Formats: sequence, structure tokens, C-alpha cells
Amino acid sequence: MACIIWVVTNTSITKYAHSCVTLTQGETTLLIDPGAFTPQGPELLQSAHAVLITHDHPDHIDVNAVRAAIDARPELTVYGPAKVAELLSDDDTPGITVVEPGDTFGAAGFEVRAVGGQHAPLHPDMPAMTNVGYLVEDVYHPGDSYDVPNAPVETLLLPTSGPWTVFAQAVDFVRAVRPRQSVQIHDSLLSDAGRQAMTTFLGTDGLTGIPLLTLEPGQTL
Repeated sequence: MACIIWVVTNTSITKYAHSCVTLTQGETTLLIDPGAFTPQGPELLQSAHAVLITHDHPDHIDVNAVRAAIDARPELTVYGPAKVAELLSDDDTPGITVVEPGDTFGAAGFEVRAVGGQHAPLHPDMPAMTNVGYLVEDVYHPGDSYDVPNAPVETLLLPTSGPWTVFAQAVDFVRAVRPRQSVQIHDSLLSDAGRQAMTTFLGTDGLTGIPLLTLEPGQTL
């Protein structure tokens, strides 16, 4: 299957199913959120130089696949909040780094800053959940949140479906982040018509005035 690639400064960004993306500079690849909704996840884990996980929900982390990758490649470093580390860690598990909001670190040659800390609420009857967004250079992956980073963003990876998403909040989120462009992610629950509707309402001619790219797995830009 072909990749979906476009270029932001010197970084190639490849979108895979749902919320999974890779960022590549030269020969190094940073993998974000290889979850159970992403069939290519195990293959991507074989070649990634580092992995960022936003939170512990299965559509963002395939625990068995990540554990297998760590077992096969002890040099692989996985970053995520404490709940992710709890899922992955045995007493002797190497390469797992706990990330908290405000942390800055290098991963696969990229400068990364952790943003936010809380998953967007689903319902008042449900307990609060953790979520860490990642600003990787000037590309922002918010995970399942509308947290706005206090930094310029070139490309916003914009979640457009899920039980926590709210259209009005998504509009305000894009307006607040003010990226040069947005790319639709977290979109597995949408039909083709639904994706097109998000492009219409959240894109250049809609309520944000900012281009929203809607990309299918297998398409290449």
C-alpha cells in the first residue's frame, strides 16, 4: 500500500489509518499512535526509530504490537504518559520513557514538546482521562484533545470523529491554533460523505479559513 506523504519544511509526514502518522527526516522516522485501528502498525513499529503515544486507548496504542516491537528491538524508545508505561512495562522492560505536559525532549532527531495532559471529556459520568499531545517541530498531534500549544504550528493534525469530538469546539480549536494547514486524522468513524463534510465546514471555505486536507490511506501527495 502506498503512503500518504506531504512535506512541511524538511519533514515528510505520512498519514496512516485513524490517528497514526509518521514523521521522517532523512533516514530517521518518528511514529505516533500506532493503534489497533491501524493495520500497518506492527510493520511501522519494525522500522520506527522512536514512538510517541498520546494515551492508553486501544485506537492509539496496540499494546501487544508495541510490546512485541520492544522485545524484538531493545533499542526502540517509546514515549507516553504514565498510564501507557503501566500497560507496557514489566520490571525489566527497557526503552519506555514517561512524558508529562511541558516536557521537552529529542526523539528520532526531532525536537518534541508535550502539551495538554487531559483527554477531552466524553461525559460527566465518566472519570477524567490522561492525554498528552505532541508538538514535533512545527507539526502538532493533539491526541484526543483540543489543547492549544503556546507555539507556532505549521501543520495541525486535526481529529474529526469520535465520541468526544464536538464540531463547534473543533472550529474554535483550529482558529486558536492558527496553523498554515490542517490534516484530518482520527477519522475512522466517518464515511466518505462525513469526511467531505468536515473538509467543507472546517476548511478554507468554511468556518476556519484554513485548508483542511482529507487524505485516504494509499493516496500520495
